[in-house]
Amino acid sequence: QLQLVESGGGLVQPGGSLRLSCAASGFTLDRYAIGWFRQAPGKEREGVLCINRNGGKSNYADSVSGRFTISRDNAKNTVYLQMNSLQPDDTAIYYCAARRAYGCSRSDYDYWGQGTQVTVSS
Repeated sequence: QLQLVESGGGLVQPGGSLRLSCAASGFTLDRYAIGWFRQAPGKEREGVLCINRNGGKSNYADSVSGRFTISRDNAKNTVYLQMNSLQPDDTAIYYCAARRAYGCSRSDYDYWGQGTQVTVSS
């Protein structure tokens, strides 16, 4: 069964950090571009960051520039989202998605994880 599983979410105070993981089972991530998305309550889902098969990165949310980074470890079949200087507006369910293609996209992904909740609050 092809599956993506996110982990690492939780409750953090403003200014804190979290690292989300996106682990694949049933397929190898090195053939996929991987995107991180988020959906806050009452808002549409938005793209955050994406990493292509060669490690090139795309930023889809100006609000995370300089605070969030994406990386991949193909040996562990995992992609990470490092989130620093978290703010209450970052509160959302975070999803990872895999796109069987070289490059990144704001849409058109083949597999999605179930999401992990990130809550930024004092």
